[in-house]
Amino acid sequence: MPVRISRLVTFGLAAALAALAGCGEEKPAEPELPRVYIQTVKSADFAASVALTGDVQARVQTRLSFRVNGKIIQRNVDVGDRVTARQVLARLDPKDLQINVDSAAASVAAEQARVNQSRAAFVRQQKLLPKGYTSRSEYDSAQAALRGSESSLKAAQAQLANAREQLGYTALVADAPGVITARQAEVGQVVQATMPIFDLARDGARDAVFNVYESLFVKPPTNQAVQVTLLDNPNIKVSGKVREVTPAVSAQTGTLQIKIALDPLPEGMDLGSVVSVALSAPANASVELPWAALTKDLGEQLGKPAVWVVDEQGKVNLRKVTVTRYLTAKVIIGDGLKSGEKVVVAGGQLLHPDMQVEIAEQPKQQNAQVQP
Repeated sequence: MPVRISRLVTFGLAAALAALAGCGEEKPAEPELPRVYIQTVKSADFAASVALTGDVQARVQTRLSFRVNGKIIQRNVDVGDRVTARQVLARLDPKDLQINVDSAAASVAAEQARVNQSRAAFVRQQKLLPKGYTSRSEYDSAQAALRGSESSLKAAQAQLANAREQLGYTALVADAPGVITARQAEVGQVVQATMPIFDLARDGARDAVFNVYESLFVKPPTNQAVQVTLLDNPNIKVSGKVREVTPAVSAQTGTLQIKIALDPLPEGMDLGSVVSVALSAPANASVELPWAALTKDLGEQLGKPAVWVVDEQGKVNLRKVTVTRYLTAKVIIGDGLKSGEKVVVAGGQLLHPDMQVEIAEQPKQQNAQVQP
């Protein structure tokens, strides 16, 4: 009996060891693949558009200023006044400049007297030299004195002309007909030369001017006609064409400026009227994706926009893309993707390149598409 029990115990231990050894040979369970949601890329034409508000301005605007320093003693026009060419807009106190004119005139008179004296002396030398009553050196000296006095007279006359011209600058005149749109000085104010006094919007062509932030900018076709509408009365419209787009962002406002050359203005739309326009860029093949699909590149273009693309083997890799437009809840991709490619739109937070993923089924199939 003891021998049988001992054999049973030995057999049981052997069986237990065999079972443990068998358990050690089992393969560990494979980790679950990350599940992602995808959209299939489908390109479509997209024309970015933006509505802008601006105002009507003169094609040519001039800042008028005095050409000399002085104190304003007269102002003849105000903002909104219509002026004609050569109309006097303001005047400076002419006292100081009149003194310069008087002084220059006195200098001319003095130099003229010297010329007369030198000429008389030279004439005497001319008469005495043939008779031998004077020397050649005295004759030459008289001639040189006459020429010197004549040169001094010309210089004094030039100074007088300049002084009179400066005196004429005390009157500020309009270069062309137009409308005064701004005034920067008042009677009694002492102003420096070239300091702006009035802004003159010249008669002639009119532009609709709009300021737009660079992030919202769309470049419209320059030859395509657009409709500019009066903001207060949408029934009043005028056609125009994009004439100019500033090449750089303004340092003061952070905006780009768009100028639209307008046809003759209709009744009710005038200089300074607030207008609106809707501009559309030429349609380009683009792709629409939700914001969640957008991530950052990890390569040489660190921080640049990128998306995760799933290949045929179910592996993901980053693809750099060009974002042409940021819209509400979606972005417009202009370059970097092809039709038929699969883009991760959800579940891409913990992905890394060449990572195997599991594509989760969506309740409703969605395509990455842009509606024109």
